Amino acid sequence: MTEIQNFKGDRWSARKIDHTYLVSIKNHSGIIEALTDFVKHHNIRAGEVTGIGAVSEATLRFFSPATKNYVDKTFKEQMEVTNISGNISEVEGKPMLHLHITLGREDYTALAGHLLDATINGAGEFIFYTLNTKVHKIKDEATGINLYDFEK
Repeated sequence: MTEIQNFKGDRWSARKIDHTYLVSIKNHSGIIEALTDFVKHHNIRAGEVTGIGAVSEATLRFFSPATKNYVDKTFKEQMEVTNISGNISEVEGKPMLHLHITLGREDYTALAGHLLDATINGAGEFIFYTLNTKVHKIKDEATGINLYDFEK
């Protein structure tokens, strides 16, 4: 028989089924802050995350390989989260969510990029598929990006 457990944090609630969590973020909460708190609370060190919902503001990040710098841009409007996908790892011993997002606008165009942060306005529903391991990322100087380091 599958064991089911329910959990509650300040900005999230969750249900665990085996190694999978269903997570709901409270309205008007920041996605990154809420999900990072969830990951810390459950000591998740590796896995995959997907999600959908709606936001009123989002800051996206785009990496320029030519300059090895990120460019951030904030969008303040109601948008549908058509997809969030990413992974969980550790950087310098701390949990790190690496998330990408696709957002649908009122005119049916889409925005996409690395999610720096976003504020839920409506719903935020996520699924975490956890792995029973620890994965580290370190900054690769050649690319300027944090990459998996399987030697640690």
